[in-house]
Amino acid sequence: MPLDFTAIDFETANSSNASACAVGLARVRDGVVVATAGWLIQPPPGHDRFFELNTRIHGLRAEDVVDAKTWSEQLDDLAAFAGADVLVAHNAGFDMMVLRRACEATGDVYPPYRYVCSLQVARKLYDLDSYRLPSVAAAAGFIDFPHHDATADALACAHIMIDAARRVDAEDIAALADAAGVRTSQIFMPEPVPEAVAEAQPTLAPELFATVA
Repeated sequence: MPLDFTAIDFETANSSNASACAVGLARVRDGVVVATAGWLIQPPPGHDRFFELNTRIHGLRAEDVVDAKTWSEQLDDLAAFAGADVLVAHNAGFDMMVLRRACEATGDVYPPYRYVCSLQVARKLYDLDSYRLPSVAAAAGFIDFPHHDATADALACAHIMIDAARRVDAEDIAALADAAGVRTSQIFMPEPVPEAVAEAQPTLAPELFATVA
């Protein structure tokens, strides 16, 4: 099987995991980045205040997202880009929680994606002083990108996984996870799911965040 996956990164407006204000995506096919996408998001009502701390990190303010799609409006776009791919994120627990909490805040159904954490993979396969995204990306040969730009971060994450797979001669995400000794997890959500992934997603385990072999 080829090394296919979608890397994802969210930025948030404040300390609430539901406050997604930007998303970046990078699609990988057979170990090569073939497409990227990213857009701003209006955070769900009640989670839409922009904290100065967060703005200092990513540079986004409330006025930047006024004309952006709402979380509910953009969810199908996200699902259409990712399809049935395994998602990969650096510190994936955070990004998957953003996906889950934002959907809970709006009453949307969140897709039951399987996911792997590039941070966990990096800690197993790289010997570094820091495992922050820029440090690991540099070790993977991807440097000088605007950290905390969601699309750039997703692209950096994708390059980390591509490089990691080369290091252990892994042909696909499952083989890479096995070689690194990390687990592939899955978000549980009852039916229905967005049309782009409804028919392609596997049967779900009964836990909220399940671990699949």
